[in-house]
Amino acid sequence: MKYRSVCLAKVYLIVCLAVYGKNLAAQNVLIPIQSENSCLLLSTDNQNRVRMTYFGKRLRNNKEHRMVTKMYDYTDSNIGITNSAYTPSGTWNINEPAIQVTHADGNTSLELKYVSHTTKKVDENINLTTVLLKDPVYDFQVSLNYKVFIQQNVFEQWVEIVHQEPANVILHKYSSANLYLNDGKFYLTTFHNEWAKEMQPSESKLSRGITVIESKLGTRTMLLKNSAFVLSANGEANENFGTVVLGQLAWSGNFKMEYEIDSYDNLRLIAGINPYSSQYTLQPGETFKTPSFIYTISHNGTGQASRNLHDWARNFQVLDGNGDRLTLLNNWEATYFDFNEKKIVELFDDAKALGVDLFLLDDGWFANKYPRNNDRAGLGDWQENVKKLPHGVGYLVKEASKKDIKFGIWIEPEMVNPKSELYENHPDWVIRQPERPEVYFRNQLVLDLSNPEVQDFVFNIVDKLFVENPELAFIKWDCNAVIFNARSDYLGKNKIPQTHLYIEYVKGLYKALERIRAKYPKIPMMLCSGGGGRVDYEMLKYFTEFWPSDNTDPLERIFMQWNYSYFFPSVATDCHVTNWSDESVKYKVDVASMGKLGFDIVAHELDDTEMQFCKQAIQNYDSFKEVVWRGDLYRLVNPFENDMASLMFVTPDKNRAIVFNYVVNTRVKNIATEPITLSGLDEDKQYTVKEINLWPGSISKNNGNQTFSGDLLMNVGINIKLNKNNTSIVLEIKAVE
Repeated sequence: MKYRSVCLAKVYLIVCLAVYGKNLAAQNVLIPIQSENSCLLLSTDNQNRVRMTYFGKRLRNNKEHRMVTKMYDYTDSNIGITNSAYTPSGTWNINEPAIQVTHADGNTSLELKYVSHTTKKVDENINLTTVLLKDPVYDFQVSLNYKVFIQQNVFEQWVEIVHQEPANVILHKYSSANLYLNDGKFYLTTFHNEWAKEMQPSESKLSRGITVIESKLGTRTMLLKNSAFVLSANGEANENFGTVVLGQLAWSGNFKMEYEIDSYDNLRLIAGINPYSSQYTLQPGETFKTPSFIYTISHNGTGQASRNLHDWARNFQVLDGNGDRLTLLNNWEATYFDFNEKKIVELFDDAKALGVDLFLLDDGWFANKYPRNNDRAGLGDWQENVKKLPHGVGYLVKEASKKDIKFGIWIEPEMVNPKSELYENHPDWVIRQPERPEVYFRNQLVLDLSNPEVQDFVFNIVDKLFVENPELAFIKWDCNAVIFNARSDYLGKNKIPQTHLYIEYVKGLYKALERIRAKYPKIPMMLCSGGGGRVDYEMLKYFTEFWPSDNTDPLERIFMQWNYSYFFPSVATDCHVTNWSDESVKYKVDVASMGKLGFDIVAHELDDTEMQFCKQAIQNYDSFKEVVWRGDLYRLVNPFENDMASLMFVTPDKNRAIVFNYVVNTRVKNIATEPITLSGLDEDKQYTVKEINLWPGSISKNNGNQTFSGDLLMNVGINIKLNKNNTSIVLEIKAVE
């Protein structure tokens, strides 16, 4: 009997080795995932489950990783394992799962055991670690993928799910990441949105239980909530001190972010596609890849975390992130829908007088049976309106070229007005429930991009414009509606579950954009969504820039752009001078110069002094825009806490900086009564400080004749004479050669 037991044990071991690989026999496998300054450490336990043991500063001695795993024990028979690297549902776990499935035989339990892992050197700066997990009973496996951008200290994490069960498996939840952070009292900053009130911050201390941030809107999914977050440990987020994690889900559809403080007062963070109405039927052999969850950890506050993300985004994610950008004049606030060919051509003179690069024709140029004279008709009928533009778009492109101005155009290809020829001819292309009354968002409905024919339609809108007008230089891509009455005629006809719609819509959008970028790889395109309802890292793979908000009041933009700056580089942030607010033209231009500058004004209505200032300011901008676009950002004075805002951009070599300063509370007569300490300079260098963007005829108190050491500027600072009569000051700082 004893002999038989030994034999059975040997057989069991042989079977296990065959199924799971040799690594099963070795206990406590260590999987360090490291950037230049940080380490995410995974390890197996004695049940061969993968746990997230540590996420913090990188250790100097890698040999001590094994000692780290002995420092923490988060196993409690009452609550299960809290620090699982990817928490399954239905077996040992009673916590919020990262993945939940129904197997082909109806079983709803899942166990995931370690099989193997690999670390691949993609290039000198990028490593990719893949951890393979498998259910010991079912032929179902999950690959955890961790791409690390070493110098930028940025982590990109996603999951791939595949099975070989005899029939389909249902995925109920399929998160991209399951992080575990310990040793902290965690504060979470999230951002809520409304139209014209984007990126409004809300910070709170996390307490026991789960805080959920999610969207169920289908498209334009960040209209109400943003998946971007700031997470700080041991205190409220600080610009220059403390451990913080900044990140966002790179997904343009419904998302769900779950922040759970467990019984150890540690944080479980689960991020991914929102499983709401999105059960996914996974066929045998089919791989489901989740979107990427992208985040950085900084041990020196939110400032360093932002610089990490900006550097990463410019170099690896934003389309042409290190390329040029075009200053532009847009006709929207000058004409709205009320324009004709003659009026538009006359506005080219305004663009030429200002000195911008491009003229952008906005909404209202298309449709004939149902002319686009307002937002209630014509959307979807992408032919030139013959009354407004009798000679077509091509004529405008040529006329702009005669003025040495490039020409761009607005489109909204994913949407349709019910009052349109497209809707009449293709009601089957529209997302709607035929049995229910149609619900309109800005008088429009969403086209069904899960349908390949609709993907072709969207691609052809863009392709036709460029084929007919090869000199067309810019696209503004808008997206104003959300999904009501979610149902796809295409999915129904092809016997694909309707619960795939929210996912397949986004995939279809990406497919259309991939085709556009394959043919037109670097044409500048602005990502617009009735404001900032859509900006995410995945969409920025296809767009050179994004529109933060329809609210262009410069005072409001200071606050919005401050919050966007945590996550997105200035080269991707469109900032326009408009007629919103009664602030001076100087204040408006100075605020807009913090990103990609544009104008949406009737330039010929400016008085001579205003026009003179704008022309000179654009020339100044052209001289320093590289500093703003590529420089390191330092937020100096927080407008949410002070009567002013101050922030600066510094070149990597620390030889040049641009400092923007604004009054945000005009009830106070004198604002900067104390010096503002600068950042990012070289303490051993000498610098001149000169005010630029001066109002014509004014004299600056910072004339640049005096030099200051970097040491003084960063420890004592400089007094900037802001007051209610001098509400914005832009300084140029240069190292003395």
